[in-house]
Amino acid sequence: MFFMKHVKPKTAALLLFIESALFLTSCAGASSAYPITKTGFAFDTVISITIYDSQKSAVLDECLSLCERYDTLFSATREDSEIWQLNHRGKEPTDISFETASLIQAALYWCEQSGGALDLTMLPVSEAWNIAGQMTLMSENPDYEYVIPDTDTLNALLSHVNYKNVVLYDEAGTVVGYEQTLSHDTQYSAAILDTHAAIDLGFIAKGYIADRLKEVMLSSGIESGIISLGGNILLIGAKPDGSPFRVGIQKPFGNAGESIVTLQKTDMSVVSSGCYERYFIADDGSILHHILDTATGAPVQNELYGVTILSGSSLQGDALSTCCYILGLEKGLELVNSLDGIEAVFITSDYEVITTPGCNVSNS
Repeated sequence: MFFMKHVKPKTAALLLFIESALFLTSCAGASSAYPITKTGFAFDTVISITIYDSQKSAVLDECLSLCERYDTLFSATREDSEIWQLNHRGKEPTDISFETASLIQAALYWCEQSGGALDLTMLPVSEAWNIAGQMTLMSENPDYEYVIPDTDTLNALLSHVNYKNVVLYDEAGTVVGYEQTLSHDTQYSAAILDTHAAIDLGFIAKGYIADRLKEVMLSSGIESGIISLGGNILLIGAKPDGSPFRVGIQKPFGNAGESIVTLQKTDMSVVSSGCYERYFIADDGSILHHILDTATGAPVQNELYGVTILSGSSLQGDALSTCCYILGLEKGLELVNSLDGIEAVFITSDYEVITTPGCNVSNS
C-alpha cells in the first residue's frame, strides 16, 4: 500500500554550469574563434553544445540529431525506443542496435563493479516514487499530496531488482560478457529473465552520449568546445587562447547559477550527481530525491549533498558520480582513490567541500 504525506516540492537546479567567463576570448581578431552554441532538449534535460569554430557550425546540427537518435534508442519512457521494447518483451530476446548493446554492456559492468550499488533494473522502484512526475503534479496543484511507497511495496519491487537477470547475446545466441569487445558487424540482442523487471540506463546514458558526441566533434576537426547534458559537462581541449575552461559546481539548494566552488580544467569530463536536482522536502525534514538505495528502495540518506567526478571518460564519470553518492563520503573517497586518473569533489550536508589529492578548486 501507499500512504500520503504533505511535502514541499523544490525545483531542479543545474548541477554544473559553465561560468560566463568561458565566453571571453583574447582572439578578438579571429572570428572563427568566437563560440557558437545550439541547444535542445533530450534525455529529460536541456542539452547545449558549443564550439569555437564558426566555419564548422554543421557539426552542431549533427550532434543534436545524434542526441535525438540516442533518445529513441535509450529512453525507458518512449514507446518507440529499443529500451521500452526490451522492457515489454518478456523473457524473449529482443534485437538491439550496436549502440544499445554497448550501453547495456557498460551498465552491467558498472553494476558489477559497484557491488550492486548501481542496478539497471531499478526502474519499477523509481516509477513507484515518480519523483519528477509528482513534482510536476504538485507544481500544478498546491493541494496535491505526495505519494510515498510503503516498505511492503518497496520490498516486493526490490525482489525483482537484479542486474544479473539482464543478458546480452550475440547473433549466434552466445552470452556476451562485460569484457568482450563488441563489433558493428554483429547483430546483438538482449533479454530480461525476470518478467517483472525493467531497465533504465539513466545513470550512465548521458555519459555514453557525451563521449560519442566528442568523437563526432574531434573527427570534424573541432579543437575547442563544450558538451553540456544537464549534470554532465565534457570539455574539448582548452579555450582558443589556451586558457582552461571555468566550470562552476552548483551550490546545493542555492540559487540557480550560484556555485560553491569553481574548477579550471581542459579536455576533461566533469559529471555531478546529487540530491538537489529532483527532490521534495518531507515534513520531517528528510530529502526525498531520485537517487535510490538498491538495498532499501528509498532515497539514499547520507552525509552528502553532491559528488562531482573529473575523468577522461564521461561514461566513467557518470557511473562513478552516482555510485560514490550512494556509497557515501568514506567509501566514495576510498573508491575514487583506488582508481587512476580520477579526481572528485564531495560536498557534505554541512557544505564542507572535500577533494581528492591533486583536485584543485577555487572558492566562488
